[in-house]
Amino acid sequence: MRLTTKGRYAVTAMLDLAFHEGQGPITLAQISQRQGVSISYLEQLFAKLRRCQLVNSVRGPGGGYSLASPPADISVVQIVEAVDDSMDATSCLGQADCQQGEMCLTHHLWSDLSDWLRQFLEGISLADLASRRDIQGVHFRQDHHDGSDQPPDDSLVRII
Repeated sequence: MRLTTKGRYAVTAMLDLAFHEGQGPITLAQISQRQGVSISYLEQLFAKLRRCQLVNSVRGPGGGYSLASPPADISVVQIVEAVDDSMDATSCLGQADCQQGEMCLTHHLWSDLSDWLRQFLEGISLADLASRRDIQGVHFRQDHHDGSDQPPDDSLVRII
């Protein structure tokens, strides 16, 4: 199974967009600064996310990206698959030909794991992630570079 940095960074960038939804288009430079991902890498990811209609883009001054659907309607698996990340844990890419053209002894184990992982990530939306208190704390720290790790208790609200 290969969940690469493409998938990880794509989910992170999309979650960043979800937290800033309603603030107008968000630039890749803003995401890059908050998440520590290079703009050129984000450009590659967002081209794929746009082709899969997960984000909308606005060109020109004041341009940037926004989510194409509400955060509750975008699953983690959609994001990962949009950037061509494979969730296949088999060594044969699901072809059942990993041992001299035949199925190996553990093919079904790794195939079942792949199915479970896909179902697990399919059941998690951007809204689910954004509603987690621990993730909200990280978001607050990234947006407020004052060194505090957590917002005051009364400032936590359900963001999405």
